[in-house]
Amino acid sequence: MALAAAGRFPRTRRQFASTSRSIDRLGEQALFFARAIAWAPRAVRRYPKETLRLIAEISMGTGALAVIGGTVVIVGFLTLFTGGTIAVQGYSSLGNIGVEALTGFFAAFINVRIAAPVIAGIGLAATIGAGSTAQLGAMRVSEEIDALETMAIPSIPYLVSTRVMAGMIAIVPLYALAVIASFIASRFATVVLYDQSAGVYDHYFSTFLIPTDILWSFAQAIVMAIAIMLIHTYYGFTASGGPVGVGVAVGNAVRSSLIAVVTVTLLISLAIYGGSGNFNLSG
Repeated sequence: MALAAAGRFPRTRRQFASTSRSIDRLGEQALFFARAIAWAPRAVRRYPKETLRLIAEISMGTGALAVIGGTVVIVGFLTLFTGGTIAVQGYSSLGNIGVEALTGFFAAFINVRIAAPVIAGIGLAATIGAGSTAQLGAMRVSEEIDALETMAIPSIPYLVSTRVMAGMIAIVPLYALAVIASFIASRFATVVLYDQSAGVYDHYFSTFLIPTDILWSFAQAIVMAIAIMLIHTYYGFTASGGPVGVGVAVGNAVRSSLIAVVTVTLLISLAIYGGSGNFNLSG
């Protein structure tokens, strides 16, 4: 009877099987993330040299990437050009309604709350995230992770938790550079290229730049870094299928981390600023 029912509804069986596999993967990821976070403080104490090496690698890069300064330069240039774009679009759009003087407000508001965190998250996913997936994936397919475990070295604390902590520590100076670069670019584009009064720009910029927004922006960047490192290390740690499987893992990890970046930005923005943006403009 069961065989007859199974033969009569093959599409339903496939849908149930696909749903079951998806739920299993979610459970595996949640367990992996929990173990990696739980081990993070102990991993730093047990493997301080490895953590410091990873911080340097994340910040300045290795090999050919180190020639251009690694993640520092990439994230810096991304946010630099993003800040300039915000100033150009803000000045043009606000000028259409005669309030181009508010470009300073536009730069202070958009850069801190949306642009800088999102662009920095994308830069992290494309550099240290993809690199971590490729590294761990290569170690998995070449059985180096299995060799570590046979030597009684716990693989998740040594390979994953150290990377999560290194990413969380390295993001603070990296994001500070990103925010400063976006501020400089916005001011340069508005004052120098569009010839707006520096006093007008600085007045509105300083008026609407709320210190607590910067603190929340850093908190958002740290949460993004943790999410990115967890996602990328998971896909690298569980890669299979040889070099092709590593490439597939990198692609899946980048896709998932970009979704995580946007999701974190949305949830934190709604939780902190609400639907109205938590600002008032009058006069």
